[in-house]
Amino acid sequence: MKPISVGLLGIGTVGGGTFNVLKRNEEEITRRAGRPIRITAVADKNLELARQVTGGGVRITDDAFSVVSDPEIDIVIELIGGYGVARELVMKAIENGKHVVTANKALLAVHGNEIFAAAQARGVMVAFEAAVAGGIPIIKALREGLSANRIEWIAGIINGTTNFILSEMRDKGLPFAEVLKEAQALGYAEADPTFDIEGVDAAHKATIMSAIAFGIPMQFNAAHIEGITKLDSVDITYAEQLGYRIKLLGIAKMRDAGIELRVHPTLIPAKRLIANVEGAMNAVMVQCDAVGSTLYYGKGAGAEPTGSAVIADLVDVTRLHTADPEHRVPHLAFQPDQVRDLRVLPIDEVITSYYLRMRVDDKPGVLADITRILADSDISIEAMIQREAAAGEAQTDIIMLTHETVEKNANVAIAKIEALSVVNGPVVRLRMESLQ
Repeated sequence: MKPISVGLLGIGTVGGGTFNVLKRNEEEITRRAGRPIRITAVADKNLELARQVTGGGVRITDDAFSVVSDPEIDIVIELIGGYGVARELVMKAIENGKHVVTANKALLAVHGNEIFAAAQARGVMVAFEAAVAGGIPIIKALREGLSANRIEWIAGIINGTTNFILSEMRDKGLPFAEVLKEAQALGYAEADPTFDIEGVDAAHKATIMSAIAFGIPMQFNAAHIEGITKLDSVDITYAEQLGYRIKLLGIAKMRDAGIELRVHPTLIPAKRLIANVEGAMNAVMVQCDAVGSTLYYGKGAGAEPTGSAVIADLVDVTRLHTADPEHRVPHLAFQPDQVRDLRVLPIDEVITSYYLRMRVDDKPGVLADITRILADSDISIEAMIQREAAAGEAQTDIIMLTHETVEKNANVAIAKIEALSVVNGPVVRLRMESLQ
């Protein structure tokens, strides 16, 4: 049978991994796909790198548009990244009737609605397993494996850079800035790590998962995003003493009023499996009505883990290449006319529990004042630590864990607590999730 012809745009880390795995496992992949899959054209600005990786056995060009316009190409793999030229190339490939495989989470989170609509109209597929959690097959699980279920929530450690930093801060008690430098030296963090440490990368991935889980459009602009740059190692220590670990979580929850879509540092009970995911690894926990909790764990980045996901998409597209477009798995799991434009809730309407740390004067009545303010806002306390003031010091820390409440109630209470003359500086507030 005639091989499927693939054009690869970008042969950097993931592109190189994809090319090498496809070549190394060619026989096994052909047995699964039903026909050979061959990369026949590679576009990259670095022509010398492309020749090195491919060994010169394919057409190499620095003009990516020539690849997406090549009538011999059946599938285009987009590994360029970003929102600009990548979007133009993907839209042109779709216009030319080519299927697309991409690892570009930013592109899909921001422009996915437009891209999927164009692909649906043209009768082609856009596959994106590699866009979320690298080699972990979470997209396929959400879109196909769990299709009998009503998905209730997703919570994921979906950025390896931040998970490595938080693991090191906990293990070594080091401040954020110092661990970031270590992460950059080891290659876990980019020279400009903003997208990772500010939570943007995780929010792109959470946006994609929420769309598939709940059958809603991509709504990245509605996501609440907080990174880890302001996290103090003392809070990691206090959390540990209370039986919790702090992780940067991407969270998507179905509520009666709408969808919660948020990324922020989160306290998780240390006994949960996901709380013990360390280093640069990823994990996604999915809660469903029928199957209960499932956990997906593995490498969230890297040349061959992500290349593995790209090739899995190539195999899927190859199997369905000639299938009736109406009988393929929909891009967002739900049939296009069944996608519902549900409201993403503002952070003020989120319901969760809280970790509060207050620096207070060490004098009688302080605790009573604070607990009264919390009670007035219908916030009950689950656990508390009151540190003994060190010798010669007039201030100490009070740490409280609350039961669930609406965020706007917490905001009111925190503002009143900060206004007390005995409270010194802002209250540190972190959200908590029991993940039960």
